[in-house]
Amino acid sequence: MSEERTVKVQELSKAAFAKYGDYVDLLAPTGVKIGNAPIEFYRDMLQMHLGDGSVLPSFSICKVENRPAVIDVTEYHSYAMEGNISLDGDTYMHFAKATPDGNPPLDEFEVFRIPKGTLVVAKPGVWHHAPFAVDKAPVHTLVILPERTYANDCIVVELKKKEQIKFI
Repeated sequence: MSEERTVKVQELSKAAFAKYGDYVDLLAPTGVKIGNAPIEFYRDMLQMHLGDGSVLPSFSICKVENRPAVIDVTEYHSYAMEGNISLDGDTYMHFAKATPDGNPPLDEFEVFRIPKGTLVVAKPGVWHHAPFAVDKAPVHTLVILPERTYANDCIVVELKKKEQIKFI
């Protein structure tokens, strides 16, 4: 009778896993962030090469709490697509087509309910911004962008009070 091969299950730790790769806890983000409640953006938490390495994808968490259903800020990226996955709750996100002049098309915004676990990818130039929690808050959204897009390819426009868009 041959002896069975066995391996003991161990708790995941940075030291134990380092020889295989890296990981990050997406639902309890820590470290450097941009902003405070109700929107906290935990930037560049983990990178992953895809292909030749000319573009380094970065995985960040956008943690959103309940706030008024009003679009008061929007942004676009000229060169990068952006992926968002709501991890632990449904979200609302606004979108509008790219504009040639860099001004948001206020009459063309649409808001979608994004079910948790659904990946949405916005094309370059598409107007969008941080999601809104639907019911349960906070909601953690995984944001996938090329590394440092928020610093080198992000045009943010804060809407004046008369330009802001409520949604129901």
